[in-house]
Amino acid sequence: MKENPWARLLAYVTGLINQELLLKNEYLAAENRILRAQLPARLRLSDLERSTLAEIGKRLGRKALAQVACVAKPDTILAWYRKLIAKKFDGSKHRRYPGRPAIEPKLEELIVKMARENSGWVTTELWARCPTSAIPSRIRL
Repeated sequence: MKENPWARLLAYVTGLINQELLLKNEYLAAENRILRAQLPARLRLSDLERSTLAEIGKRLGRKALAQVACVAKPDTILAWYRKLIAKKFDGSKHRRYPGRPAIEPKLEELIVKMARENSGWVTTELWARCPTSAIPSRIRL
């Protein structure tokens, strides 16, 4: 059987790219260790930074994370991920909060402008002179 020359070339190129990625990772890990040694004992991370590390850490897995993670222990990073997922599905986006619904900014600007121009008017007159198409039906008098 004759071997396909394209398969051999593809394997060679893939091997080169894989080797280059491994070298880049090794360099970044060494650079990370050196920079980490120069920092104070504890880093303060924002929520965005924690969520970024948590998402990547989850994809890496506990074993690989144990070899790479310097900012926090693998268990801590995976706990961040669990909290991130719990927050994502806690239903807070679908909750209705108490209070009157907000009016459109354009309408608010119009009311404030009219109130400044006509300081003698009372509130009911202000609403009466607003164009009814601009006032949502839920807040019309």
